[in-house]
Formats: sequence, structure tokens, C-alpha cells
Amino acid sequence: MSSTVSVLGHRVDRREDPALLTGSAGFMADVVVPGMLHAAFVRSYAAHGVLRDVDLTAAKELPGVVAAYVAADLGLPDIPEWPRAEGPPRPELARPCLARDRVRYVGEPVAVVVARSAADAADALEQVVVDIEPLPAVVDPMAAMEPHAPVLFEAFGSNVVLEVRPDDPSLGGRGVLEGAEVVARARFVNNRVAPVPMEPNGILARPAPDGRLDCLVSCQAPFAVRAGIARALGRDEASVRVHTPAVGGGFGAKGGVYPEHLVIAAVADRLGAPVRHVETRSENLVAMSHGRGQVQEIALGARRDGTVVGLEARTVTDVGAYCWRGAIPFRTARLMATGPYRIPRLSLTSLGVVTTTTPIGPYRGAGRPEAAAMLERAMDLLADELGMDPVEVRRRNLLRPDELPIRTHTGAHYDSGDYARALDHVLELAGLDDLRAEQAARRAGRGLRQLGIGVSTFVEISGAGAEYGAVALQADGTVVLTTGASPHGQGHETTLAQVVAAVFDVPMTQVVVVHSDTDRVARGTGTFGSRTGQLAGSAAHRAAEAVVELARRQAADLLEAAPEDVVAVPGGLSVAGVPARGLTWGELAAAAPGGELRAEDDFAQEHGTYPFGAHLAVVEVDVETGRVTLERLVAVDDCGTVVNPMIVAGQVHGGLAQGAAQALFEEVRFDATGNPSTATLADYGMPSAAELPSFELGETVTPSPRNPLGMKGVGESGSVGATAAIQNAVVDALRPFGVRHVDMPLTAERVWRAIRDATS
Repeated sequence: MSSTVSVLGHRVDRREDPALLTGSAGFMADVVVPGMLHAAFVRSYAAHGVLRDVDLTAAKELPGVVAAYVAADLGLPDIPEWPRAEGPPRPELARPCLARDRVRYVGEPVAVVVARSAADAADALEQVVVDIEPLPAVVDPMAAMEPHAPVLFEAFGSNVVLEVRPDDPSLGGRGVLEGAEVVARARFVNNRVAPVPMEPNGILARPAPDGRLDCLVSCQAPFAVRAGIARALGRDEASVRVHTPAVGGGFGAKGGVYPEHLVIAAVADRLGAPVRHVETRSENLVAMSHGRGQVQEIALGARRDGTVVGLEARTVTDVGAYCWRGAIPFRTARLMATGPYRIPRLSLTSLGVVTTTTPIGPYRGAGRPEAAAMLERAMDLLADELGMDPVEVRRRNLLRPDELPIRTHTGAHYDSGDYARALDHVLELAGLDDLRAEQAARRAGRGLRQLGIGVSTFVEISGAGAEYGAVALQADGTVVLTTGASPHGQGHETTLAQVVAAVFDVPMTQVVVVHSDTDRVARGTGTFGSRTGQLAGSAAHRAAEAVVELARRQAADLLEAAPEDVVAVPGGLSVAGVPARGLTWGELAAAAPGGELRAEDDFAQEHGTYPFGAHLAVVEVDVETGRVTLERLVAVDDCGTVVNPMIVAGQVHGGLAQGAAQALFEEVRFDATGNPSTATLADYGMPSAAELPSFELGETVTPSPRNPLGMKGVGESGSVGATAAIQNAVVDALRPFGVRHVDMPLTAERVWRAIRDATS
């Protein structure tokens, strides 16, 4: 391709794919270095108890075993609690790297063994004797708040570790529901799920000859992991390198530093040898942070004409055994509690509760899907109370474009949007009138396979914070983009190359993208929260424009022309009206000191941007067996300016699949004693492509005024809108039986029981 100007905004095949398709991309388990040792973790078999002893004697005597350590041997500091919503972190809630006196969930690491092979390490685990005096477990966050519930952190004194109460003075003494003629009240459970990335967590740490520590980590944020390792080992950050191999998915769960990362880094540092640990799938299902897990109690009030007057809600978020990264979805769910609607008054109590279960953290959407599911189920219940079409109730309460920008009750700063247009578009694509006619015919015929239609309208937050980018124009004409983003499957190398190539009007093959290495990138935040296209893309765009301006001044000197007379042409710059008087990009770089022209940029969006959309699901329910079949899923998303439609569609597809998975299949379960019953993929209901329909996509385009590209995020939108649409569709199919609500996942047994209970 000779010019990328025509390609920007159009489909461009992903440049990352050849290595993935041919198998040449190296993932964590593919990396082998000379003298590499293998680590395995001894994990707690009890959900809650006093750790009396860990006997490593027999394990250390096995052939091939090099070392074995407990917490006291390594002396690592605890991982601090994530910054709190209402004050500084509390040290008594910090998370140990290896359990010391207490274990708080099944799978918590209590010791590590290091051997010359993975098989030797696995054998050594069998010889470790762990003595735990059991304590009562509590796996339900509601039960954890009861007066006689076992307290996980006695020094803290309560299992309620996060708490934000409503700011009632703004109501002027009025009740939130004052003026409501109809009130929909309900209790919802947003099911806990596991991220299940294709590749589990892993790290290879090795001492370098210069005394530094080199860490190869499957992660989303190398600089955050580097900071955690340096802090734990008492090192300067410059003495630690963190870089990634190919990363097989993360979905937010790989966005932070894990205890296992710190332990392996410490062990490698102590032994002076490379040490690798890669989770097994069963380890991953109990050790990687889970997502969702929220109980919601709502009262949504409206007048008879469907106009909402106020929302009163209490959310109880299960943060698992440690308030580690669970504060992230806790905060975001609160931030997005009013969705795309005009809700005059809000009273929202948000509680975060520890339980004897795997810690919760961000998972695709990180609080937005929970908030959207709560609000969209409430809207359907309100429509039912009013005897009104659910679409019409939404339409009457959606914020209008002329009401934006707006700051919501929870502090969200919406930028731009036309929410009703997205709703209209999805109804048109789906053919709502025809669907309703078919549904009516099936209901009249009392057939065994009933049709359900569900709608959701949503808005979510993306791109808050900052990202680094640097662009260097080199003497051979190559443009090197260095970005603080750290992609792991999204196609960012392609998207960012498109952005930079368009500025210089050069083929994308001339753009090299450098990322995911703290030695090669000056600084960075990472990839999560639907941020990279707009933040890293805007930083790259501005840095590229700055380089072009430097080149323009250089060209003016070399061509003896005024800077304003120097214009861009394909492949370089020339004097306006005199095309023969021009210089290529390479010539301009070669003439600069050091043989390159370079600029860097840190682009920030304090309040982020707010993508939105509308999704519609069509399901078929077998009323005899309860089996749900997802027949159609139609999604209209608005992510502002689109750089590459193919990559946007891919991100939407992935989000829709995960949203459908939560609605219909996935749930992490524990028994009453805290033992996980979904610790393998034989038990955890993750769907394959065979269980999902071909998705139908549409779009509206409302550019954001908050970045030069007009972009908003899209990576999480599918998981925000699809879940509620599918749940609404299933409940809609069951309305003739008197069913008003069914909690997710909507398995055949759960649906069958709902029908039986409503009709018995």
C-alpha cells in the first residue's frame, strides 16, 4: 500500500496474526532458558483456618528439588490494600505473598518449592505437610455481614471493608421516591465468574549479569508489575526489568501484581538462577482473581406515565478474601449506577465485604456490567408494573443529546451521546415488530418453545487516566512508535500503526511499534479499561504531529523556504507549488542531529470518555426442560471515531461472547465450607462458539470531544450490554407463567425451577 490516508477508518488486517496463526508467537510456557528451575506452589486446602505448620522436610529431600520456602524464609512485605474509596489503605487488610498465621481461601499460597523440572516440583508438592486448624467459613457476602459471622481480619473488626453511603443533603429533605406512583422493588444476584484467559498466569524471573532482575511476565501492565516487584524486593525500579512474551488474554485479571509474581522474583534473586512458574488450569480457576459477585437491592420509582423520579439501591460486593483489587469493580459499579437515564434522585449505599473465597478483581467491564444489569432489570420490572412496553419506558427516560455533557449523581462526567438513536437502530436491525408478532403467535399456540425478546441500553466509562507515546523518524524512513500500552490480543499494533502512518502518509510497513518492555519504553500505564485506542492512540497522534512539525522547520532551513510554505506530500515534505523542491522523511531525519527526529507525549483524560449502545437478544426457551437457546444477539455500539472497523468488530464479538457466557452458563460456586466446586473446566460452564449464534452488529458514531481522534473505548461494551439483554429476554419468555425475575446464570435447571415455582 502506497499511502495509509485512505486506510485510516477502514478495515486493515491485523499485523499480529501471522505469528499467532503459524504458531511462532512464544507464550510464557514456550519460554525456556539455560539452567531454568521450575516452581510450584503449595496451596491451602482449607477456606479458613489457623496455619499451624508447614513441614517442607520430606519435599526438600527429594531428588531434583533445589529449595523450598515458607513466608518466614523469604520475608516479603504484604501487598498493600488497593486505595480505598473513603480513606487511606488499612495495613491490617493487606495481602500476604505466602500465608503466615491464617489462611482465608482455598488455593491461597502457603509455600513454594523449586526443582530442576516441572515433574520434580509437582512430586515435591505431594510431600509437603500442611497443618491448618479449621475456622468457620463464610462464602456468602450477605451472611458475612451478620453479627455472628466469622471475622476474617480481627484487627480490622468487621467483614465490611468498603463502605460508601448516599449523600442525602442534596435531596433537600425529600425522599428519593417522593412523587412515585409506581415502585419496582427487587433483589438481584450478579453471579461470580472466572476470567479463564486462554493462557493462565505465569512469570520467569532471572538475575542478569549486571545485578538487575529480568522478569518475563504474562501481564497487562508491565510498569505496575515492575513497581510491585521492586517494592517487595527493596530494589530501585531501574534495577528490575519487566517485559511480556505473547500474552494469551487477560480481561483485566492480569492488570496487577500477584503474590506468585513476587515470590518467584524473590526466589530467583535468592538462588541466583532463572525460575519459572506457569499456573495449571485448575490453579488458575482458584488463584486468579474472579469477577462480578454482587447482590443488589433496588427500588425504582416512577410516575404513571413512565417518568422515573428516583432510584434507591444498596449493593453488596463480594471482594473475596482480600480487599486487593476488588475496590476497582466496587467503585466502577457505583460510578455507573444511573446508566444512560435521567434519574432525578439517587440514594445508593455501596458495601464491599470480604468472604473466605478467591479474591475478586477487575474482569471485562469491571463494575459496568454489574451496574447495567441492575438498572436494565429494574427498567423491565418497572415496565411490568406500569403495564408499559419496556422499550417505551427506556425511551422516555434516556438522556437527550442536548443534556450532555453532564455530571451524574455518582460523579461520572458523560461527554457525548445520542442514546435514543442507538436504541432505534438496534430495533430496526432486529426487526422488532416481526419478532413481537412471532412471539404473540407462539404464546397464543401455547407451544413448548417460547420466544423471549430482551433489550438493554447502556453507557460505560473508558479511557480514564493517561498513556505515554513517543515517535522517532529515522534516517532510513522508518517511523518507530514506542507506547506505554501493553496489548494482549486486541490488535493495538495494527491500530496504532494506522494512526501514525496516517500522520506521515507512509505505508504501515514503515511503522514499527515497540511496547510491553520497561527497558525499551520510558514509562507507561498498560492496557485495560478500554483505554488504549484513545489514550495511546492520541499520544501517538500528537507525538507524530510534533515530529512532522520538527521536520517542517528542518525542511524550511534546508530548502530555504518559510515554514508555512512547507507542505506534506506522500513520503515527505516539499515547498508549496514547487513539488520538485522536496525532501523525503528519511532525508529530513538524516539531516537532524543524531540522525533522527523524535517527540514524545503523555496524553491524559481526567474524566475518561463514555461509550454507549443498545443490545437486543432473542432466546427460545423449552418450557418443559428449561433449556435456553440464544437465537440472536444484535448489538449497536457507539465508540466514537473508528480507526479499524475489523478490530472494533472483533472486540465487540469477544465482549458479547463473555456477556452471553455470564448470562447463560458461567458461575463460580463454593460449598458451605468454602471448597470450590468449579475448579476445572469440566465443572465450570464456559461455552464454546457452538453455543453462541452469529452476532449481528450495527453502529452509531458520536465522536468524543475529549481527545484529538474523537475515540471512545469498545473492548468492554459487549460484556456490559449483552448480559442484561439476554437475561431480560429469558424473563420475557417466562412472563406468561408469572415469572418476574430469574438470577443468572439462566441454566436449564434454574429456568425449569422458576417455571415450576411460579405455576405450582
